Amino acid sequence: MSEEEGRTYKALLCERLGDPQEQLGRPHSALRVARLPAPPLTHPNSVRIRVAAAALNFADALQLQGQYQEKPKLPFVPGSECSGTVVEVGRDVRTLKVGDKVCAVTQGGAFGEEAVARENLVVKLPPNCDVEAAAGLPVAYGTAYLALRDRADLRPGQTILVLGAAGGVGLAAVQLAKCMGARVIAVARGFNKMQALREAGVDEVIDMQHHKPEQLKGLLRHSAPQGVDVVFDPVGGALLSESLKCVRWGARILIIGFASGSIPKLPANILLVKNLAVHGIYWGSYQQHNPRVFRKSLEEVARLFGSGEVAVSVSHRFSLEQAPEAFSIMLNRQVIGKILLLPQPRSML
Repeated sequence: MSEEEGRTYKALLCERLGDPQEQLGRPHSALRVARLPAPPLTHPNSVRIRVAAAALNFADALQLQGQYQEKPKLPFVPGSECSGTVVEVGRDVRTLKVGDKVCAVTQGGAFGEEAVARENLVVKLPPNCDVEAAAGLPVAYGTAYLALRDRADLRPGQTILVLGAAGGVGLAAVQLAKCMGARVIAVARGFNKMQALREAGVDEVIDMQHHKPEQLKGLLRHSAPQGVDVVFDPVGGALLSESLKCVRWGARILIIGFASGSIPKLPANILLVKNLAVHGIYWGSYQQHNPRVFRKSLEEVARLFGSGEVAVSVSHRFSLEQAPEAFSIMLNRQVIGKILLLPQPRSML
């Protein structure tokens, strides 16, 4: 039986669409901190999680501005992934128990002290791992794993070009590609990002800080003279179009997102002549269309995280009240890895 009746919890609430960078409570702000009735267990297979941390994703900012493909009914608590401790389980839950440390895909509602998630979207964390950092594991690493393993079929010795490589999903792709034995060429902007990528073990780094997209092929002339086997792109824009000039025959193009805000038009003649395969990767849709593959991606990245083969890089940690600053850093490309929101004092965890 659910115990939420009469209880409240603190969460970020979106009552109107707007700019998530705007100071909380201002006329054009999308967000405010509110005390709300505790979220109910929505299904017998649901669990309640006391949230240690929730991770920001670019999709959260788009959703708060009404620009994402999934548009929740107002008002809503945003946030799609979190980590924490199971504090209540539905009557049909079989694989989780109260006290388990977990990370989860929440389908909304992660930016609060509590969140509810379906059992099949929750993964138990191995002992002695960083529970806070695990909040950044499901979406970025799940997306990258599915893209590289199931869509690109990345093999040892192949070369992958990762665009936007210092962001959350880019760093996930870098780490996972190295785990799969690939040679990784990482593209980003700025000295600090280059340093972080070198520390992540990439084979080559390309700093686009002072270069135009059309110079990409020349910059790859020595590191990939025959072209790359896979392009991993969460950025979009001109760089994706230019990357088609840098691939070998039969390469695979993975379209993850459009963080640049620009959706490119790909030349079909190049796709034909080079026999290229272009894959769109909307990881969340696998929950409905291929839940087995979706679940496997969650379990595999949790296993790799527990073994230390991948590590979530946390760039910043903020309270719920500091959410506008967190969104500003993310949207202004000042982040390396993931940004976390911590909804409650660590003494409560």
